[in-house]
Amino acid sequence: MTKVASITHAYKSFEKREVLKDVSIELHSGSIVGLIGPSGAGKTTTIRCLMGMEKLDKGVAEIFNIAMPNRKILGKVGYMGQSDALYEELSARENLTFFGQLMGVEEETLHRAIETYMELVNLNAFIDQAVSTYSGGMKRRLSLAITLLSNPDLLILDEPTVGIDPSLRVDIWNQLRSLAENQKAIVVTTHVMDEAEKCDLVGLIIEGRLLAMGTPSELKRRFQAASIEEVFLKAEVAAK
Repeated sequence: MTKVASITHAYKSFEKREVLKDVSIELHSGSIVGLIGPSGAGKTTTIRCLMGMEKLDKGVAEIFNIAMPNRKILGKVGYMGQSDALYEELSARENLTFFGQLMGVEEETLHRAIETYMELVNLNAFIDQAVSTYSGGMKRRLSLAITLLSNPDLLILDEPTVGIDPSLRVDIWNQLRSLAENQKAIVVTTHVMDEAEKCDLVGLIIEGRLLAMGTPSELKRRFQAASIEEVFLKAEVAAK
């Protein structure tokens, strides 16, 4: 597997509060890395620093062997943040077309991608409806479809399935696994422990530190746990 991105010995503070403390993570093609941890642990800050959206106090962030921040490189990354950046007065199709053109996706390819990913997130029936009429979960699904439009080699997804019903989450994770099998690198933050079980590697971030990183099986052996949820609970206790 090829290294696609990394953050190394990362430190970050906000108003004198240390949010990241010596965090190092590598992302490789063909794998899904899940970051779990309590709210405020540093998961979102980690991926924002990786992308250069936040400047590190110390450490190095690289994507495709280029030091971040670098706006040209960001154009090759599929990023889905916790908040949905959508034009609510436009229809879903208009949003998809706008963002696809912004990404430089060719017209014929874009048309196929819109059909493919709106079907994936089960929104085809609402494609010409104004986004202002969408529920929170529908907006989340549309944001994911937009993220996938340009077929990026690196996907960075911050809580991508919040507000999405369980059956559709299964379909989305099947698609993420298919993307990984096609040598995409994917990092996901999640609070859903059964999603963490689907990752190739899981990183436990607690109080700004990467407490442990390994396959779900390795972590369960290390913490003598039956599930990743139990690993999470034991890790929280150990960190105190």
